[in-house]
Amino acid sequence: MRIPRSPRETPEILSRQGGKMLPWESSWRAARERQWNLVCEDDWKAPLTTSLFFVGVLIGSFISGQLSDRFGRKNILFLTMAVQTGFSFLQIFSTSWEMFTVLFLIVGMGQISNYVVAFILGTEILGKSVRIIFSTLGVCVFFAIGYMLLPLFAYFIRDWRMLLLALTVPGLFCIPLWWIIPESPRWLISQGRYKEAEAIIQKAAKINGIPAPAVLFDIAQMQDSKPEQQQKAILLDLFRTRNIATITIMSLLLWFFTSVGYFGLSLSTPNWHGNAYINCFLSAVIEIPAYVIAWLLLRSFPRRYSLSGILFLGGGVVLFIQLVPADYNILSIGLVMLGKFGITAAFSMLYVYNVELYPTLVRNMAVGATSMASRLGSILAPYFVYLGAYDRFLPYILMGSLTVLIGILTLFLPESYGNPLPESFEQMLQVKCFRNGHQSSGARNSKKSPTILVTPL
Repeated sequence: MRIPRSPRETPEILSRQGGKMLPWESSWRAARERQWNLVCEDDWKAPLTTSLFFVGVLIGSFISGQLSDRFGRKNILFLTMAVQTGFSFLQIFSTSWEMFTVLFLIVGMGQISNYVVAFILGTEILGKSVRIIFSTLGVCVFFAIGYMLLPLFAYFIRDWRMLLLALTVPGLFCIPLWWIIPESPRWLISQGRYKEAEAIIQKAAKINGIPAPAVLFDIAQMQDSKPEQQQKAILLDLFRTRNIATITIMSLLLWFFTSVGYFGLSLSTPNWHGNAYINCFLSAVIEIPAYVIAWLLLRSFPRRYSLSGILFLGGGVVLFIQLVPADYNILSIGLVMLGKFGITAAFSMLYVYNVELYPTLVRNMAVGATSMASRLGSILAPYFVYLGAYDRFLPYILMGSLTVLIGILTLFLPESYGNPLPESFEQMLQVKCFRNGHQSSGARNSKKSPTILVTPL
């Protein structure tokens, strides 16, 4: 496996959905370099474009959760989709590198925001059994399919403006979804908008052919908890107690190091032996079985042990690459693919696990914060690859070691398997190291929480 000797040898990594990096041929970058003369003393501008895109992703990860928790899932979802599609279209008419880069940063902000908000909205609307398949196969497999189609588009469309147009047009097909996708009933309840939530649940019951009870909510009892449910959450609420702060810090580390592993292996794809388009396709194909395994694990096994085990697999295999002779290129690629299989499965499981740990009031904010930590990992991942200029095994030793380490840390997080989504901070599970023989605070207070009859959606 060839390691680039300098950052200039590595093709540009761009993303068109989900805030993830998709490796593909550098023809787009080369065309723009020729058009805007990004060579010689200005060659630093080309990699800076990608870095600034991820700065936008970082900003979007930070603000999307807070906006969604304050103004609603549906409103922010379609607003950020409009931002992504609109500014991507404007990029086609860029007349300078500066204009393209500024627009690209804004696209990154909208892109990750609608990805995270869509995930949260679907998780809160769907029932428990459907929620898991939506979070893994529903979201991630369709991402992998788009990932697989990308090298096909890039192979046949060599002009970067036309390629960008082809990647932007599908966003217009989402407009009719405004009249189909409802607001999250859980978010409406947390804001005290009980009638709107009841109307959505009644409609869902009718569609599913389930008789809806005359009374869905005990309004009087729910109004007693109104001060807590309707308070406006801020980022510091993720650190309000020792237990919550510990869960947040461990989650941030988990997302950060998993992101380093995922994006580090993705960045190495263009450096494999063989055709770059085929390598990109193979890198996408391996994600589909990873998502299927993630779905099966989430459906039947405890979260902590499943996530920890799959991280051990991915990290251990990557560590093993250093023992493979240099001439065994196919074996090295196979191990990288297996390592990406494990880390990709873990990445898809993180969303489900994170959602199950936090209450409705700050759930989107928590996912946004952890996603922001993931973006920091993606920004640093290229530097792990560049360490191969000094030692070709060093990137894999570091990524493998960090992945195994975070797999151990995962064992200390609370277990959410089989538990309902928490609605308040008191219902949050305890970190394992804080547990004792007494009943947890969440269990003690669950009897005081208002009873909500939720019809399967």
